[in-house]
Amino acid sequence: MICGHNYKTLRRLTTFGLLAFLAVGGCSEKQTPAPAGAAKGSRVVIKGSNTIGEELGPRLIAEYKKEHPEAAFDLESRGTGSGFWALVAAQCDLAAASRSPNADELKQAKERNVQFGEHPIGSYSVAVIVNSANPVADLTREQVRDIFTGAVQNWKDVGGSDAPIHLNIRDPISGTYLGFQELAMENKPYPAGTNALTSYAAIVQAVAQDASGIGYASIDLANKPGVKAVSIGGVAPTAAAVNEGKYPYARMLRFYTCQGKEPSPAIDFIKFVQSPNGQQIVPQMGNVPRP
Repeated sequence: MICGHNYKTLRRLTTFGLLAFLAVGGCSEKQTPAPAGAAKGSRVVIKGSNTIGEELGPRLIAEYKKEHPEAAFDLESRGTGSGFWALVAAQCDLAAASRSPNADELKQAKERNVQFGEHPIGSYSVAVIVNSANPVADLTREQVRDIFTGAVQNWKDVGGSDAPIHLNIRDPISGTYLGFQELAMENKPYPAGTNALTSYAAIVQAVAQDASGIGYASIDLANKPGVKAVSIGGVAPTAAAVNEGKYPYARMLRFYTCQGKEPSPAIDFIKFVQSPNGQQIVPQMGNVPRP
């Protein structure tokens, strides 16, 4: 889900390149022609986070369109950083973000007389899971990092049995592949030989069938038969711990707007996302609803 590798690329733009990118003007509504059958001005352009754009964003849009069939959306997921730059450059209505804007992004916004409006969606969170027969119930953040980077390869080194550790991770095209790297691995690479799978459910199934397996999944799937979630530094992965800021492998998901200049279709979509109906979808997609 993730998030930020494209921002690093954008930071390498020269000053002149960045100014050229921003020269189109700041915070005006995206002037994309509406498709046939859509009301004029009803298109909402969303750019940014892979974590939001991979599954959650498309599902929220699909549910919103059930009640608003005339609504049209453009969704582009190239990392949180790309969303902030696009918002400042008037290339989107909503910046999807899995982190707050950094100093460079705030500086560019200020120079363009842009004030970011912040709209929480919920929290992306990841539970580390092991086989239910595994005696290991708690790991430090350093142990998790070392396990998933291959520095630790035997369970006995973290308080378990004398058995090799079998890693199960998301496939590299997944936003979660990058998201877990950022949250738990200090952006270090995964080792060779990991079992890359296409969904959290597949990881849960693999770990449930392997006494030496370890992986990660959403908090709700961590309660499936055959697996258990381990605490991280004594903190269990629960919605309450996420919302209280105690659980380390979590981050708030937000939409950002140009405050005071939001087109009405974008505001209407945000209201839906933050409504009880929209918030019901957030946990269905493996995230934690906003408190």
